[in-house]
Amino acid sequence: MATSLWILSLSLLFFPASADIHIMFPFNNALLVNKITERVTDNPADQLVAALNDNRTAHKESSLYANPGLACIALQYIKAYEGNCGDVGGKDAKKPADSEYAETFAPNCGVQVSTLAQITGRLLGCQSKYISPAEAFSDLLMKNSKSLEIIYNKNHTEVGAAVSASDGGAPYFWCVLFSDGKKNSSFVLDGGVAKITKPGCFSGANDECSGANDWSRAPLLWQYAAGLLLIAFGL
Repeated sequence: MATSLWILSLSLLFFPASADIHIMFPFNNALLVNKITERVTDNPADQLVAALNDNRTAHKESSLYANPGLACIALQYIKAYEGNCGDVGGKDAKKPADSEYAETFAPNCGVQVSTLAQITGRLLGCQSKYISPAEAFSDLLMKNSKSLEIIYNKNHTEVGAAVSASDGGAPYFWCVLFSDGKKNSSFVLDGGVAKITKPGCFSGANDECSGANDWSRAPLLWQYAAGLLLIAFGL
């Protein structure tokens, strides 16, 4: 009985959340079949976009279309910093060259270069510990009047957000890119699906997120799994 519970618990922890999972194990000399179905909703990049749009509408501005192609490019934008948090903000701040969008970011995402639209604003933050999307928006990205000006800009029509860490750990980067493109005709993806590049999450990906939320929870999951092992085998 204990071993069966252990197998079920570990399956709940480590099987993909988006999948339909059939777990079969012996129980009282019979087979018990348990079907588990969950929808992937735990994407910090999606949550960041939701917080931004909620904030915009609260200030009587329009909600922005979450463009997955633009969001994938936001993740590539983060990767261009190669984990160098010191290059974000301050007097030594750097940013990728404009040519990177067409030469590197778009091809890496499967975005058709001919559909790239103007970037009308960007928000970028980096820090040593993981925080929730709501905190990232309010405490990290809305840091001054310039940030507020970017958020409430009336020229924006689309938004894409991304979050990632360096090699699965700190520092943690958050990026939001804005555009004045048109829905379904800007940042168009080959085959309608962005290339998923790990680690990191981007909004509108409709996939499991292997980004900061997962990294921040990983030690707790393994501690819990270890506890289940001890219980299951009476150690």
